[in-house]
Amino acid sequence: MISVANAVVRYPGARDNALDGASFEARPGCVTAVVGPNGSGKSTVVRTLVGQVELASGSMRVGAVDVASADRRALARTLAVVTQREELTFPLPVRDYVMLGRYPHHGAWSALGPADATLVDAAAARTGAAELIDRRTDELSGGEWQRVRLARALAQGGDVLVLDEPGTFLDVAHEMALFELLDTLAREGRTVLLVSHQLNLVARFAAHIVLLDHGRVVAAGSPADVMRGDVLEPVYHWPLVISRDPAVGAPVLVPLRKR
Repeated sequence: MISVANAVVRYPGARDNALDGASFEARPGCVTAVVGPNGSGKSTVVRTLVGQVELASGSMRVGAVDVASADRRALARTLAVVTQREELTFPLPVRDYVMLGRYPHHGAWSALGPADATLVDAAAARTGAAELIDRRTDELSGGEWQRVRLARALAQGGDVLVLDEPGTFLDVAHEMALFELLDTLAREGRTVLLVSHQLNLVARFAAHIVLLDHGRVVAAGSPADVMRGDVLEPVYHWPLVISRDPAVGAPVLVPLRKR
């Protein structure tokens, strides 16, 4: 489980807090989505979890472990993260890149073995990256790179998976396959926390939605609780209506044109 309690983050030189007393939980067994407009603090949640930025106050915990004081290697055995941006200094064979997910489970000078290779192959198969395993990372399209990065996170293992805009660069089929996979992983007992702008897709797959605005949680609950015009319009500052997905009955946001 991920627990965020009264989290405050301010970037150097910023006038306002990026997170301003945010509190929420992501529980095992379901997909939790953090949504909100640009600059609302969504990606800051992920950066704080991985130690890229520090909390000014409050706490973030993965299970019973406070991420501010956690041993990073030990935390990586529990928490796998797919960040929004990642650029390699040098290209790698895809298999070697996915294998990086196994290093938190070994000492600095330990050799990886057949069991690690088996986990890498299984992760590549689950993410649709098996066909890419013998290529190099600099030969991949944006969507292929996203699938490979998810494969590395799955190879890393652990009970908690965090993803920042995981559908970026993916076409419709691969995006749907990704969300189906995240739903399956959650049903297997993992904690899955994702940041996304895709409100309509989130409404179909997330059991719990956390809506951020200016670093604050302004709504949290089921898709039916959060995907409401009176909740979303003041946050996104755009006229909209909420309809229903004819296939599954989930709420659907329809932005209106301004005339």
